[in-house]
Amino acid sequence: MSRMTMLSNPLLLGFEEIERLVERAAKGSGDGYPPYNIERVAGKDGAAESLRITLAVAGFREADLDVTLEDNQLTIRGKQQDDKDREYLHRGIAARQFTRTFVLADGIEVKAADLANGLLAIDLVRHEPERLMRRIEIGARKKNA
Repeated sequence: MSRMTMLSNPLLLGFEEIERLVERAAKGSGDGYPPYNIERVAGKDGAAESLRITLAVAGFREADLDVTLEDNQLTIRGKQQDDKDREYLHRGIAARQFTRTFVLADGIEVKAADLANGLLAIDLVRHEPERLMRRIEIGARKKNA
């Protein structure tokens, strides 16, 4: 028995990739740590607007963070090492690791990442695709055969 989905409608041809991206995005939603914001940043001097993802990563250094982009999937990983030399009387701040994943649409480019004051900011820019219109001649197949 085949699986029926919303995108398996016969009028939606070639959208299998979008369905795969939706499934990847659903798998990438983790436990909510670290918290993050996504904001729209207005472009300056006629430049296109951009997006910024900001993650709260207090206690992480640049060396503890890894930001990668593979197949339109932005992955941010954080890994802290326990300091074995410290003796804690109370331990309320755990050294924990995380993975946060964002699926990016085609045309979105990662411009930069910056860590300041416990916030990791990742700047993205969306390139508008060129709109093309082409007239299809009826009967063109017969003429080319």
